[in-house]
Amino acid sequence: MSRTFLGMPPFPKAAAVSTRNARLRANLTRATHTIRDKRARAVAELDDWAELRQSGREIKDRTLRHLDHYLLQAEQAVTAAGGTVHWAADAAEANRIVADLVRATGESEVVKVKSMATQEIGLNEALAAEGITAYETDLAELIVQLADDLPSHILVPAIHRNRGEIRDIFRGSMARWGRPAPEGLTDNPAELAEAARLHLREKFLRAKVAVSGANFIVAETGTLVVVESEGNGRMCLTLPETLISVVGIEKLVPSWQDLEVFLQLLPRSSTAERMNPYTSLWTGTTPSDGPSNFHLVLLDNGRSDTLADQVGRQALRCIRCSACLNVCPVYERAGGHAYGSPYPGPIGAILTPQLRGLQNEVDASLPYASSLCGACYEVCPVAIDIPEVLVQLRERVVEQAPGHRLERAAMKSAGWLLDHPAVYSAALRTAGKARGLQPRRLPLPGPAKAWSDSRDLPVLPERPFRDWWNRRDDRNHGHTGKDDAAR
Repeated sequence: MSRTFLGMPPFPKAAAVSTRNARLRANLTRATHTIRDKRARAVAELDDWAELRQSGREIKDRTLRHLDHYLLQAEQAVTAAGGTVHWAADAAEANRIVADLVRATGESEVVKVKSMATQEIGLNEALAAEGITAYETDLAELIVQLADDLPSHILVPAIHRNRGEIRDIFRGSMARWGRPAPEGLTDNPAELAEAARLHLREKFLRAKVAVSGANFIVAETGTLVVVESEGNGRMCLTLPETLISVVGIEKLVPSWQDLEVFLQLLPRSSTAERMNPYTSLWTGTTPSDGPSNFHLVLLDNGRSDTLADQVGRQALRCIRCSACLNVCPVYERAGGHAYGSPYPGPIGAILTPQLRGLQNEVDASLPYASSLCGACYEVCPVAIDIPEVLVQLRERVVEQAPGHRLERAAMKSAGWLLDHPAVYSAALRTAGKARGLQPRRLPLPGPAKAWSDSRDLPVLPERPFRDWWNRRDDRNHGHTGKDDAAR
């Protein structure tokens, strides 16, 4: 069984360790800067990029406002096309549905298309507990699986690994999962890709069951869409007899015309390509063409709760392009594992706490995994204002935390003072008169002394701003009309 994010430390502790890993930081810096630069060039080719971005935002918002309607429409269309729709309220229910469907075929292994939704619910681990082996077929996901590692990027799960590390992983682990690595395998990218191709080919040819996610579902026809760059998805979606797709309920778009917008936004934002090398679309089942059994598992798992939040719901616009990760200075230094979730980076910092809640220490730390620089918002192809959501989530964390007793006492006193203007004004005047007694620094004890020693207290003015303003106002009211006109 592979590792999981369960039990990982909160972001500050995890990041304190990962930022000291020089190799990790070098790998991330090289990869993210390469991808972001290519993306910028690809986006600059389109004069109407801003209009496309706004269209993507509006389509997603409209769909989310009427999600109940489009979900029922999609269910009817998928059923009419020969598929079966299952509804999963949470991860446990989704895993049970998939495990039951695989067992019903009599098979004990499945091949998988890269899927964030199945990572979110821990499907591989759930299937392993039922005696079913899931084989990842995306190259980066294969690397992660062979290394008993965790994904650290939405688009490139093995972004934290370099070519030498991948070579060693293939040499040491491929034989345990199937066809071994070729003798004398080097770190040449072409050789590594060919080794993965040979290793996976036997799995594609014998697999009877495949599991996928989907980038989009077109509600009007029940068509599912997977975009990818390697062709492994096409193999999984066409060769097996049974196909099971686990898809978040937010992945719907109303029509094919709406889909056109996202097929322009997604490839340029993710892989910096004008179009994806492989765009696979399927609608139900067709005799003698592709899988004969198709099951769609529509996953909620916290999405309905997120939808109820007028600010936070914009996270559900996300099309999983990973552009925000590639420009984020925090992600670049800390790496994806520090987020303790399959969704790393800025989008993970707002999506994970909403899907899982803010009850545990890991999720409550994620809204603070940001400098609020806004770079993520600038590159988001559907204009998710990630800093806005981060600030709101921080407010929720503070509201549910009891705080230190001294902090609570200070806030209570300040609240009372601000509720009594006369007392507040008197306090300001008193402070002004006693300004000669003001210390240069706060005399804080213990560890707080280091903080206060590096910060000077601001000098108190001779009189409060309110007094200055009132006197100015009085003088202005005493002017003649001529003086007023001159001003």
